[in-house]
Amino acid sequence: MPPARARAAAAVPVRRRAGMSRAREWGNVPQPGPGRRADEGKAEVTGRNDGKRRPPTAAGEHPAWARELLDHLRPGGRDVRRVVDWLAGAAHAEVSLQDDAGTLLAGTRLPLDESLVAGLRSGRIASAAWEGEGHHLRLVRVGHPARACVLAVSREAPFDRHTADVVTHTAQVIELLLSAHETAAAGHRLRRATADLRLAILQLLMVEDTVAARRVAAGLWPGLLDADTACVYVVESTPGRREQLLEDCLDTTREEALVVRCPAMDGHVIVVSPREATADHLRSLVERHPDTYLGGSVWQSLARTATAYGQAVSALAVARFRADKTAVYAERTHPERLMDPAALRGWTAMVLRPLDALPHHTRAELLATTRLGLEFTAVNSAKILGVSRNTVRARMERVETMLGVDFGDVTARAVVHLALHTQINLLDGRAGTAPGAPARLADLLAGPAVGAWARELLGRLDGDPRNVRRTVRTWIAAGGNAERAAQSLGVHPQTVREHVRGAEPVLERQLLAAGTDLYEVVLAHLAVGDLEQPLLAGG
Repeated sequence: MPPARARAAAAVPVRRRAGMSRAREWGNVPQPGPGRRADEGKAEVTGRNDGKRRPPTAAGEHPAWARELLDHLRPGGRDVRRVVDWLAGAAHAEVSLQDDAGTLLAGTRLPLDESLVAGLRSGRIASAAWEGEGHHLRLVRVGHPARACVLAVSREAPFDRHTADVVTHTAQVIELLLSAHETAAAGHRLRRATADLRLAILQLLMVEDTVAARRVAAGLWPGLLDADTACVYVVESTPGRREQLLEDCLDTTREEALVVRCPAMDGHVIVVSPREATADHLRSLVERHPDTYLGGSVWQSLARTATAYGQAVSALAVARFRADKTAVYAERTHPERLMDPAALRGWTAMVLRPLDALPHHTRAELLATTRLGLEFTAVNSAKILGVSRNTVRARMERVETMLGVDFGDVTARAVVHLALHTQINLLDGRAGTAPGAPARLADLLAGPAVGAWARELLGRLDGDPRNVRRTVRTWIAAGGNAERAAQSLGVHPQTVREHVRGAEPVLERQLLAAGTDLYEVVLAHLAVGDLEQPLLAGG
């Protein structure tokens, strides 16, 4: 028996169903036989009825429909829905594509024989066809990495060899697209999971849980956080370019750094690296791309990642005005370094003593959240920590209550900020290991070195004829509220904002964005007696 007849004999027996004049199933869609062209009957499909035969296709030349179908595999046209719509037009038919659960993926839903569809999904048959009630239906099994799909084509005219070829090849194209989509989706899920893991590591570092951060990182990036110190960098671009910026940072650092989408700022990418070469790599990246800026911290212990992040953000503000678009946080003279170390340790221990009765984990969580909450808004702090803003506010309110302070008062925020950062220094061993004799805030601020520093800093504003120094002092006393400060001064709120903004480059500190810069200016006012000292339960 010739091979062609053998295949025909092996076809599934004819099945008759109510309302159908003829039905058939087979393992493969028929291919053109010997001496018969693949495009025979095309005049009927395309609407030609003049009886003229088309000239044969030149050797190596694809028919027009094949070229159109192949166009759907180009990078800009890989859309299963568009392929199904194209098939509907090319075959003058209604077309549907369903998955193994019967969900319509593309096209128009068609009434299908469930037992026949089940056979296609199971792989028992590869394709099937029937005709009846004035319609001709063809079904083709479309393989898929996760599940089998069914492509159904229904038309009034019978399926000639040309239309059968179109359906067969379209099914193959759809299979390729579904496989490519599944591969791309799996790759996307992997990249998303890796990005989430990087963010989780950063959040652990932000709350000083370096042990857990190292444990999580060791699985995918062995040795990444083995060092005791690291630098934090913030690379900024437009929000629309951030994904490409993230990939550029990963390539530039060769994955030898922790690269994270900033959860708080849409245009920022955060890089935590224990390697000195990272700075040069990132500078090179910024040089190559316009509208890209880099801010970096000084070297900090991993437990001070949150502090280093604040420094990098502060440096980024400077980088926007520099020709090379980069800046590193300047290690200027901070007021706490001018205070008596033993007295500062004793005062810090006294201020934070109400928290000592808490379990270690709870205390560390409250301190880390409050430290971030004093540097950034509650919303941004929540995004950085991966918790809700209500959680951030609840933790800070608990600290307020236990310390007996009001964080609505900028001076109280500045003083607690001083205690929290001194406590971090104590953990790092930078200010000694044991608290000294108890002292009060007034004693710390009364030292000659602190007084000289404060007078020099605020004295920079004295030359402004607008009396900017008075505006800044009034604005701080009003809790950083321009409207209340304007009422006290008898000016417009915009005038207050302009004066405060104008003081920033003179003082070399950001004031409108609450954080370390503002709190240092507040401490300077407290040291010279321009503001009343806040009341604290412990000091």
